[in-house]
Amino acid sequence: MTQSSAARRVRIVHYCTWADQLEDAAAYLERLAHFDVRTRVTDPNDARIVRMARLDCDWHAENARVFASLTHPQIEFLPARVVGRTGLAALLQIPFSDDEEIWLVVMGQQFEGFGQVAAQLLALLKKRGLRVLFYAFDEASRAMPCFNAIAPHLDVLIHDESPLADAGRAALPPTCVDIHRSWVANLLPFATPFCETPEEKIVFLGSQLGLTPHRQRQIDFLKKRFGDRFTAIHDHSLPVNARGQLAARFKVSVCPEGRKFGTPAMSASHTDRPFWSGCLGLMPVSEDSQQGGRLNALHQAGLIVRYAHADLDALAVACERALAATNDERRRIYEHFNRHETVGTVTAEAIAATPRRP
Repeated sequence: MTQSSAARRVRIVHYCTWADQLEDAAAYLERLAHFDVRTRVTDPNDARIVRMARLDCDWHAENARVFASLTHPQIEFLPARVVGRTGLAALLQIPFSDDEEIWLVVMGQQFEGFGQVAAQLLALLKKRGLRVLFYAFDEASRAMPCFNAIAPHLDVLIHDESPLADAGRAALPPTCVDIHRSWVANLLPFATPFCETPEEKIVFLGSQLGLTPHRQRQIDFLKKRFGDRFTAIHDHSLPVNARGQLAARFKVSVCPEGRKFGTPAMSASHTDRPFWSGCLGLMPVSEDSQQGGRLNALHQAGLIVRYAHADLDALAVACERALAATNDERRRIYEHFNRHETVGTVTAEAIAATPRRP
């Protein structure tokens, strides 16, 4: 994309739990492909722990890949960097250019990993001119003890609970861009080509919750109903680089409840699976326990097929509806999720919504 000479120049520094020293994102990603995760787990001889670590490492690597590829018509994104806990001090010496903004991007609950120094570190970084974007995904103002301490230093907060806890909202600076967005897809838009002829099959996309009784009931029901047209993935076992393979193998993805299912926040919370499923061109079928929230808005817009919590008959109807979807319907979903429901797009738009650095 050609950038105008007046475009803002922004460099992302992505905090990643699997990173170490401050380094270019491209070099980090090249090195990570050969990184032995056994050096960072409690029991390197436990195959399950090692596999889960690799999945987590690659999930975070995908975030780094996304931040290294940001685009926006009003911004020139400079080569991104990553930093881990051991490299945070280097941010205090990072060189500045007068026409360059440096943004520290932190995701999930990772601020807790900074320990009690989180607020002091951010205060020092802000004094040096760095800007801070916190993409919380899950609850932060209520569930993260350090939130009120870090809130005064945030330039952008993207979160799932609405409204924020009163004390947390009061701690945010008036200039903070506060966005209710929650989970989206952490992949590059349009990375997987649209498949015109997927198999007429359904995949059940579980997570680290594994086979809860509620999920087992759904899986047993779908196996009986759809036979060999149904496949279940229920133990968080799908690597990031294997997502694209689903596009031709399945037409429909069933995305069950998230970690906070059954809590008051569920009306506005969910997993990321409906979002990257949509980006792949699959028809997302998503469970929800309450009216309202983003899942319901997407359902009303015809961008997901939604079924009521624990209602197996409704689940069957939703799956049949998704299997019957036309290519035009699927392509509309594919286009929407790739253009509007990815981490990179949301982050770039949020940064663009802030004023330039003085």
